[in-house]
Amino acid sequence: MTLAVRLQQGLVELGVALPESAQAQLLDYLALLKRWNATYNLTAIRDESAMLTQHLLDSLSILPVLQKSALTIRRWADVGSGAGLPGIPLAIACPQWQVSLIETVEKKTAFQRQAKIELGLANLTVLGGRVESLPAGTFDAVIARAFAGLADFVHLAGHLLVAGGALYAMKGHVPHDEMAHLPAPWQVADCVPLHVPGLDAERHLIILRKD
Repeated sequence: MTLAVRLQQGLVELGVALPESAQAQLLDYLALLKRWNATYNLTAIRDESAMLTQHLLDSLSILPVLQKSALTIRRWADVGSGAGLPGIPLAIACPQWQVSLIETVEKKTAFQRQAKIELGLANLTVLGGRVESLPAGTFDAVIARAFAGLADFVHLAGHLLVAGGALYAMKGHVPHDEMAHLPAPWQVADCVPLHVPGLDAERHLIILRKD
């Protein structure tokens, strides 16, 4: 089965409808990631098929949740974005969003800039530097995938939000201990189980808001 067919089937399973042009961009991103990864070691996953499941479909698995709970959100930040995950797949799938990637490692931001150019993503911005040094009140939502514990996440990135904004943390198992130790006034607004097609592992999206 080709990667294109697997991607299409995965999107159907997720209930996410994307035009063929967006699906082609996702596959172009995957090919670019594989090419750069051979030299720059951007991700421990080397196999393109595994990348499709564990990077692309994993990133896109949050879309059904976001499309229901984040209808008014337009300005997103992806903190500790690494190779651009989940920010680049989200920017491709949702061209109406403005997505900023925040990453400190130069080789990763170099890859992100190249991806922006090659994929023609006008709605993507690459920000180098540390998240805590960025100006406050800039984004409607901040998302992170395997970035930090929840307490560190709110401490480092909470200031980026406009009033009423939310933090979205992509996790594996439900992080009960992290959730129990959130600093006031932050609280868990929702904990949503995710399904990643082809992946036999727990995934959850933790949504954090100020009380």
